[in-house]
Amino acid sequence: MYFAALLARTEDGWEASDTELDDVETLSDLADLAREASPEEDTVLVLIEQEDAWFGVVRVDGEDDPRIYVSDAAAAARSAYGELLLTDELLGREPGSDGPDLDSLNLDGTEDGESEEEDDDDEGGPAADAVAHGPVGDSEILDDLGVGEKELRALGAEDALGAIADALGASEVLETVR
Repeated sequence: MYFAALLARTEDGWEASDTELDDVETLSDLADLAREASPEEDTVLVLIEQEDAWFGVVRVDGEDDPRIYVSDAAAAARSAYGELLLTDELLGREPGSDGPDLDSLNLDGTEDGESEEEDDDDEGGPAADAVAHGPVGDSEILDDLGVGEKELRALGAEDALGAIADALGASEVLETVR
């Protein structure tokens, strides 16, 4: 189960709106969606969570490039919405590398623990492109809004969006779209 919401900062405070990500295919599409939520080019936060697995925050300030934080890269990588956020740059990979090519893997039964003379753990093999567990991205994304790096990293997926909204003074508006 996923939840996604936009929090747009206005001169009157935060405004929340739930959002459907079904038509969003790229990070650029997501940034455009966020910019549409704030015609004044104010700060917009896209908050995404997958029930008790991971959460992500995308911050869009006007026409600046989006800033991203994901609480658990490996969990997000197994999610269609998480894949939107996990850019090559964020993961420290060469642009265009999508991880292991599953069509090129030899799945002949030896993946069940039987040994084979080839070693896929050599540099460049499937293990080289694996996504690590743990947070990735800009952990200072919310510093100026009252959620420091240490606090952000300490949040668990089950309560993160509520805690972030509470620190921003936006918990009531977020709950209206939940």
